[in-house]
Amino acid sequence: MYQAETHGVRVTAVPSFMEGESSHEQGRYFWSYTIEIVNLSLQTVQLMSRHWFITDGRGEVHQVRGEGVIGQQPVLRPGESFSYTSGCPLMTPDGSMRGFYAMLGEKGEIFDVEVPLFPLDSPYVKKVLH
Repeated sequence: MYQAETHGVRVTAVPSFMEGESSHEQGRYFWSYTIEIVNLSLQTVQLMSRHWFITDGRGEVHQVRGEGVIGQQPVLRPGESFSYTSGCPLMTPDGSMRGFYAMLGEKGEIFDVEVPLFPLDSPYVKKVLH
């Protein structure tokens, strides 16, 4: 579990390698990740957009931007939470994800909320001991 808190909004990420959706022989690896967003602030906020930085095992960074998450732009009142599960394919057996959500506050201000860096590891990663 990986967590970050920004402007009173806590984001938790839990990644999971999906063996059944992956093929080591074909160089295709797939992870699911569950995100929980909790509004710990005193104002109502709405998730407007996402911006992901996905780094593969070769160090190449791919950016993904879009409105909302899983087709939704959830509104969170103080104390409320929203969870969703999505997925990420890579052509390498490891990588990482991080990003941010653009949130809209009650007074019309837009602010970014950090999505913590989390690893995408598979059993096919060659471990190096130093």
